[in-house]
Amino acid sequence: MHWVDDILNGLATATPSYRAGGSLAAEPLALAAMALGAHGRTADAARLCQALTSLASADGSVGIAAGQPTPGWPTGLAVLAWSGAGGAQTAAWREHAERGAAWLLATGGKSSPRSPGMGHDTTLRGWPWAEGTHSWLEPTIFGLLALKRTGRGDHARAREAVRLLIDRLLPDGGCNYGNTSVLGQLLRPHLAPSGLALAALAGERDESGRIERTIAYLERTLDRQTTSMSLAYGLIGLAAHDRSPPAADAWLQAASERGGREAAPFQRALLALAALKAECPLIFHKPISHQPS
Repeated sequence: MHWVDDILNGLATATPSYRAGGSLAAEPLALAAMALGAHGRTADAARLCQALTSLASADGSVGIAAGQPTPGWPTGLAVLAWSGAGGAQTAAWREHAERGAAWLLATGGKSSPRSPGMGHDTTLRGWPWAEGTHSWLEPTIFGLLALKRTGRGDHARAREAVRLLIDRLLPDGGCNYGNTSVLGQLLRPHLAPSGLALAALAGERDESGRIERTIAYLERTLDRQTTSMSLAYGLIGLAAHDRSPPAADAWLQAASERGGREAAPFQRALLALAALKAECPLIFHKPISHQPS
């Protein structure tokens, strides 16, 4: 697919950022490294993995950008890139990945007793956007994927994260960004977090049926007009459960031709990852086995 090659060429030369011409940031940097590596551009991926080490702190966490070592929510994504999800590894990157995984196990969101008016289970502990605050969906997804990728998928923290993600799925499918209801009002689902949640829940059992209803929500909602990030994460989530709309490739190509904000390295990296379908490194199907931290 020539459009994927065009994206990869751009990722190999542009500063990984949230907007075209923007400054370096950990999330687009890790995603670009994974996209390049998974598409066989290992030398380019290696350069970005090395750049990612400059954002790592001594405690193993990874900040959001240079000069901003906290909060450390991008740590899970960095661990994915360093642990081989984006291509070749080095001993130094494996060490960074192990330190990052250890940091994830040592930190987490703030849990609290469950109140009658709260829609989701506040006793479950995942990971927060900022330390000392409530667990939110995306940081928990990144943390869970990192633990699975480093062989800690059956660790108690990973198992609790799975329970948290299923609990945060809405009864009719899909999910919001962290809550299920506010003041008794059920929230509406959003495509990007719904797809991300499905990716992290690949291979997990769900007796509630919420995973299957989330798949159905994405299948009936994604289309050619969906914005790049939502389209990419939605398709990645479906691929994690062996589903792919017939027009998925055409939708991705159309999204790759958009300009403006959707031409940023962040969105481009996501499109390249979504093009990999079930081979996307954000999807982890291998059996989980615990390794000591």
